Amino acid sequence: MPFKRTKSELVLVDESKILLNEIAVSRTQPVQRVERARILLSYYKTKSISQSATDLKLNRMIVNRCVNKALELGVENALNDLQRSGKSPTITKDAVAWLNSIACQKPKELGLSYELWTTDLLATYARRHSAEQGHPSLKRLARGTVSKILSKQEIRPHKIKYYLERRDPAFDSKFIQVLFFYKSVNFLLDTGLAELADTVFISYDEKPGIQAIDNTAPDLAPRPRQRPEIGRDYEYKRHGTVSLMAGIDLLTGHVHGRVVDRNLSGEFIAFLQTLDAHYEKVKTIRVILDNHTIHTSAETREYLATVPNRFEFVFTPKHGSWLNLVETFFSKMARSMLRAIRVKSKDELKMRIEKYLLELNESPVIFRWKYGMELI
Repeated sequence: MPFKRTKSELVLVDESKILLNEIAVSRTQPVQRVERARILLSYYKTKSISQSATDLKLNRMIVNRCVNKALELGVENALNDLQRSGKSPTITKDAVAWLNSIACQKPKELGLSYELWTTDLLATYARRHSAEQGHPSLKRLARGTVSKILSKQEIRPHKIKYYLERRDPAFDSKFIQVLFFYKSVNFLLDTGLAELADTVFISYDEKPGIQAIDNTAPDLAPRPRQRPEIGRDYEYKRHGTVSLMAGIDLLTGHVHGRVVDRNLSGEFIAFLQTLDAHYEKVKTIRVILDNHTIHTSAETREYLATVPNRFEFVFTPKHGSWLNLVETFFSKMARSMLRAIRVKSKDELKMRIEKYLLELNESPVIFRWKYGMELI
């Protein structure tokens, strides 16, 4: 009596065929999905479990199990592993909650010398104290399990993410004043009235601690196929530091700069005198700056009294120097001109910085503030 096939045929719609063909030739899909896609395509063509197993050089039971799953649950479900009941968890929910609470405390608060947890330290602490806390399921806790538990709760006690606490009670009002300062600048630029404005807008700050570093051996120039980059000896000499007092004219992009040894009130007054001499006497000079002591010292106030109505200061909030647009200029300078700079003396460093400012002012760039402008 001839053998009669009893297994149903596999019916594939066009979308399923496209999906199976893409997976069957994929190099990025998991191996099991690729194998199952090839099984289903082979059975669809041959309509025979044995023939498909022979063609693919697979065990007949593997082919039969995959085809049965497709006939019962559909093609897409047949490509993936089915959810299994799995072994019952041995670590209780209360134990997990206790472990998470420990991770949210600092080790030093629990009598240890460490400032931050590691998975190994946390696992060791949990194993030692789990029994007395009523969580015996943690007595054999491994560091890998700790990592999995913390990942589910998105707790990372081994890392630090810095923030800046607001310490200025008048932060919001000062923030709005700063935004009005930039709003006035943008209005003049957008309307083309910058040249007719009776006010000059300066973004000012100091960049201290610019190091004058010298090589102990000469740099080696790049050579094709031998040395693709500049060669530099690891050792170096320090000649001290300088500070750059800089203010950007936000309407023209012109950078006013003064390189000094220290940030003193006298140097700041000299910078203000430079601004006073540069602009027409009928114009008011509005300066946005931080709360450094030299900006409000008695010596500075005495000078401002000699030039009444000439200067107006807009102070950024405490710990809000990021609101000062000149910081963008300092960042650009650090990443370009000052990057890997080497000089023979502080005087050379001063000369190079002053030359850099001259080069910038040959083609000035207008900086614009955008953050938070929608609040006004």
